[in-house]
Amino acid sequence: MKLGIEELRVLVRGAGDLATGVIAKLHESGFKVVAVEIAQPTVIRRTVSFAQAVFDGETTVEGIRAVRTEWPDVESVWAMNAVPVVVDPRLEGLSRMRFDVVVDAIIAKRNLGTTIDMAPIVIGLGPGFEAGKDVHAVIETMRGHYLGRVLYNGIPEPDTAVPGLIGGFAGERVIRAPKDGIYKPLAQIGERIEEGQAVAEVDGEPAIATISGVLRGQLSDGLRVTRGFKVADVDPRAEEDHCLTISDKARSIGGGVLEAVLHLARVI
Repeated sequence: MKLGIEELRVLVRGAGDLATGVIAKLHESGFKVVAVEIAQPTVIRRTVSFAQAVFDGETTVEGIRAVRTEWPDVESVWAMNAVPVVVDPRLEGLSRMRFDVVVDAIIAKRNLGTTIDMAPIVIGLGPGFEAGKDVHAVIETMRGHYLGRVLYNGIPEPDTAVPGLIGGFAGERVIRAPKDGIYKPLAQIGERIEEGQAVAEVDGEPAIATISGVLRGQLSDGLRVTRGFKVADVDPRAEEDHCLTISDKARSIGGGVLEAVLHLARVI
């Protein structure tokens, strides 16, 4: 592609915790990165997600500042060595600015409209993408031996619908909405949680933790949820610092994206 790293512009769809690992890796490597989000992101690990800038105006994760902005002001945010976060669910920015790379980091477990012709390099994270067809490369997101692996042909491991094993627990870590309604937190991220404790409520009905640990993440106050929707996450390892730092999984996926971008920039 005959462009230096500092000239490469990357649009990342999504700014949740895994997307933030990708954004941080690319930003620290010298790329100009923009994150695009929806108006009310349903992000659980808010303390390590650039999506929180949508609600607060700006946020900082591991020393990297992210600022909510509009497309005309993206360059000025880059000039501050910060990450612009733009609410743009329709991806209008693709017609407003030149992007060399598009990364779909929504982690929807299905393709929500990303196509291989969106940019010279298009990368998808996890299930829902086929390398060589929908995107140029897919990054494996399944925990285990192949986490972070880059695929230039084919599909990644299928979605198991079971959260990854952490501290001996998998699905038990996740707290789900007991009913349809408005989410209201009753505990803070980083707080020690006991099994059986109500960490939140949905229209007055409690959302109960099934294991003890640290509340690693939860939705923002006031979001509308549906019954069974993931609203919070308890980490049985009970390390408060884990609530404030990018996870091993996010770092591995970010490394895979960086590898794919550098490889594809040479061969495309």
